[in-house]
Amino acid sequence: IAETDPKTEQELTLVVQTLLQQIQDKFQTIIDDMSSCIDDLKKNIADLMTQAGVEELEGENKIPTTQEVKVANNLY
Repeated sequence: IAETDPKTEQELTLVVQTLLQQIQDKFQTIIDDMSSCIDDLKKNIADLMTQAGVEELEGENKIPTTQEVKVANNLY
């Protein structure tokens, strides 16, 4: 088995470390972008719910607002 040249080993180590850092940076950018998109989506959904007159109760249960109920009752 031939001895490894320390300079070559150091260069290889540096290349691998650089590649790993680039992968980590790209992955973090993707995570940040996805988080931002999810936040925007949540805001848009909340805005649409407000425009539609729907209130959020306990996270997932949706009921019509009081005004919408009054309007619906007047129609029947």
